[in-house]
Amino acid sequence: MAAPPGLTMQSYPPSHTSSPGRHISTSYSSGAALGTTTPTGAASTTSTLRYPSTRKTIYDRNLNRSRNAELSRASFAFLFMEMVSYAHRRVKGIQDFEKRLNEQGYPLGLKLLDLLLYRSTPAGSSSSSSSTSTSGVASRPLRLLPLLTLLTTKLYPLLFSRPADSLEQSTTNPGEYMIIDNTPLTNQYISVPKEMNQLSVAAYIAGIIEGVCDGAGFECKASAHNTGTDVWPSRTVFLIKFEESVLERERELERQGIK
Repeated sequence: MAAPPGLTMQSYPPSHTSSPGRHISTSYSSGAALGTTTPTGAASTTSTLRYPSTRKTIYDRNLNRSRNAELSRASFAFLFMEMVSYAHRRVKGIQDFEKRLNEQGYPLGLKLLDLLLYRSTPAGSSSSSSSTSTSGVASRPLRLLPLLTLLTTKLYPLLFSRPADSLEQSTTNPGEYMIIDNTPLTNQYISVPKEMNQLSVAAYIAGIIEGVCDGAGFECKASAHNTGTDVWPSRTVFLIKFEESVLERERELERQGIK
């Protein structure tokens, strides 16, 4: 078809859904206001972001819609195995391996803290407009015990649909706490060779715990240690070592009677 006077025809690549010899047909319509011709059949390439018909994205959804949703274990197993394989190809030892897994879980812990606090408030537990009221503002824990309770009774059920098996404090160091998990989910899908029997892939969970603590203002270092028994061969202890500044603040808040 001949092009209208003063207009150059554009060449378009072949369609991926048509035969090799077929091209996208383009029609032209005259612009009434400007007196120019514009293509109407060509797809617009100025914006790659697609919106649904309601013009709402995932960010417009209520956070409580997925409160009781569960992720497929097969999906988690596949993704986690890929994460472990990716880290395995880029490390030189067991400590480096666990450090990389810890760093992968740390950002997730920072984000989960805000979600936990939002859902633990009256504003987050309802979908009404009362979420804008000041009475429903989430408050971060100020003392160690509320923080550890948040980890064992809120974070664990959110991730694994069950609380942690136990929480203990070190008898020699008051700044060390231990969260015990007899059957960590991360250990169920990874086979560790004998030459790397000291490796704990649950370091990924330790990174999540460390991220939650740091995000709440309790600087610490969290690590995972294999302490398997005959009854619980995958038993893991997550050791949390809080910084001295956190312990000093804890003693000051205790003197002031703040809970």
